[in-house]
Amino acid sequence: MAHLNLFAFGIYPYIAIAVMFIATWIRYDREQYTWKTGSSQLLEKKQLRRGSIPFHIGILGIFLGHFVGLLMPANVWHLFGITPGMKQVIAVVAGGIFGLICFYGLTILIKRRLFNPRVRASSGTMDIVILFLLYAQLILGLISITVSLGHMDGAEMLKLMAWAQNTATFNSTAAVAAISNVHWIFKLHVFLGMTIFLVFPFTRLVHMLSVPVQYFTRQHQIVRQRFVR
Repeated sequence: MAHLNLFAFGIYPYIAIAVMFIATWIRYDREQYTWKTGSSQLLEKKQLRRGSIPFHIGILGIFLGHFVGLLMPANVWHLFGITPGMKQVIAVVAGGIFGLICFYGLTILIKRRLFNPRVRASSGTMDIVILFLLYAQLILGLISITVSLGHMDGAEMLKLMAWAQNTATFNSTAAVAAISNVHWIFKLHVFLGMTIFLVFPFTRLVHMLSVPVQYFTRQHQIVRQRFVR
């Protein structure tokens, strides 16, 4: 078990992140015509709108919550008077709300992708794979909330924070030691999260890196009404 923990939480995260950065860079450099969302809006709009909006709201809330919650040191939370128990309550409530919103939207998108003949015909293998990876990760996250409710002291949350922060500072020994004794649901959630980073460059998720900042500085487009005699 010690060797498995070492690989899964001490080595695999660096492999996943390295592949994500290197492969994303190569794809942007060599395959820019594939750098797109591959939108199927022209094939079907109603279900896409119903699913896409809650999915994006939920996934953004979850991502920001994980980023701040895991990487912000516990001492910073203490400065604001927030104890580990209070932080866990915040995480459970916010994670539950955004998780359910995301689950609703993603369920619609998966149903649309699989059972709409036109959308299915235009879908690649990775389009379906990434949807199910996100779905599995989301379900694990919601299940982990029920596990958290059994111990609201924030102890396991502090261990996960220690893992994330030690991984970010390349202290893999301390990272593995921190996460070794947490519930297996959290371990699986972390491992699957790293796997999503691993496959990220090979999916349409790369579009999230293309923020249209030039839109705000571009020249105004002049549109004139056609003259009618």
